Amino acid sequence: MTVFQPAGIIGTLAVLLLISVIGYWCMRKLKRAQTSNVVQDGEIDAPKCMRELKRATNTAATIPQTSNVVQDGEIDAPTMERFLQDLANEKPVRFTDRQLRNFTTDYSSVLGSGGFGVVYKGQFPNGVKIAVKVLKRTLPDIRAEEQFMAEVSTIGRTYHKNLVRLYGFSYDPLMSALVYEYMENGSLDKYLFNDDTQRMDWNKLPEIAIGTAKGMAYLHEECQQRIIHYDIKPDNVLLDANFNPKVADFGLARICKDSTHDSPIAYKGTPGYSAPKFLLNNYPITYKCDVYSFGMLLFEIVGRRRNAKVGSTDSLDWFPKHVWDNYEKADLATMMVSYGIEEKDRERAQRMAMVALWCVQDSPEARPPMSAVVKMLEGGVEILPPPKPFHYLFSVGVNVLNPLTSTDNSSNHSTSYATNSSNYGTNSYWFKEQTTTIMAKYEIQIASS
Repeated sequence: MTVFQPAGIIGTLAVLLLISVIGYWCMRKLKRAQTSNVVQDGEIDAPKCMRELKRATNTAATIPQTSNVVQDGEIDAPTMERFLQDLANEKPVRFTDRQLRNFTTDYSSVLGSGGFGVVYKGQFPNGVKIAVKVLKRTLPDIRAEEQFMAEVSTIGRTYHKNLVRLYGFSYDPLMSALVYEYMENGSLDKYLFNDDTQRMDWNKLPEIAIGTAKGMAYLHEECQQRIIHYDIKPDNVLLDANFNPKVADFGLARICKDSTHDSPIAYKGTPGYSAPKFLLNNYPITYKCDVYSFGMLLFEIVGRRRNAKVGSTDSLDWFPKHVWDNYEKADLATMMVSYGIEEKDRERAQRMAMVALWCVQDSPEARPPMSAVVKMLEGGVEILPPPKPFHYLFSVGVNVLNPLTSTDNSSNHSTSYATNSSNYGTNSYWFKEQTTTIMAKYEIQIASS
């Protein structure tokens, strides 16, 4: 017969009671954390003017924090609830006009202005600096709404270190505004084209070019739906406090729904940077129009000057043509000397010039995807000789814009090319991997990442 000892029974009951107390305490902590972190229904109105905006901005009206990383000891909220809250903070927030007036001290500090509207400097209550772009409502309503929707529906869906971050927006019948992260050093153009007192050292420019290319590669090849920017130029490359570049101004951007082509009903972009296909009516536009614009930007980065200048005799001084002429004569190095590029930077400058020549090819299919552009700019691959560009300047016609059908005289490689990074390997239409003497001896090829 089993005998139960009173001491054992009392001990067991004490343990059970302790477990119950701890469980009750934990449940109360969990309930308080959920109450403080979960966003209640009705806290945010979805904009009534656009279904697109409703899909892009289903989030809580909270101010972005300086960091979403949970620090040691921050265990008041359960890990999953904190994760979900951080996830919500990544999306654009809808602000009221009154909030924006508070953030900008009643719009007192102007950063810049243009045809789109005015940009003001501001600050969130937690100290994060912001730039508030107030769009002009004097534009026809459909244009103002299209620009607003373009920015929110494109940059509002993305997050990349080389794309400017959209914190939120404001929209009502009288005013529409976009709230961006503040970029301390402004736009790239003022460092390329101003006088020598503000001109940037050339050795910083290659990293700016690579960062810009990475941001564009993300838009074209890594987003769930491809995004075409349509207005790549120095004015739309912003620089943070450490001169890291971020692509900005998505007012003309479009989501490419069939992943390859878009059919704009009007000219888009800035003359001098826009691809030649815009000269033709009713011709389908591909994301490679952004690659062309990047090539024109790259020429200006190399020369630290505007591509087009009018000379003293009213003749056009066009820098891209000078680059091709010197490349054709195998004299790019001499050209770099004339533009004040130091010897230690000349190899990178020549590499950038060759990449630019590839990017501005007449045929969109001949231009490399931005992931290939990044690879060529970073080095480690041999850039193959580009064919002669700019045929369209002499005879604009559809045939010029079609894919190449034979090998160009200036290039000794095949004209079969791919359109994304998953299709080109160690040898592509634009470059080939470099091999060492030992690798060549044993026929070892570098694996394509």
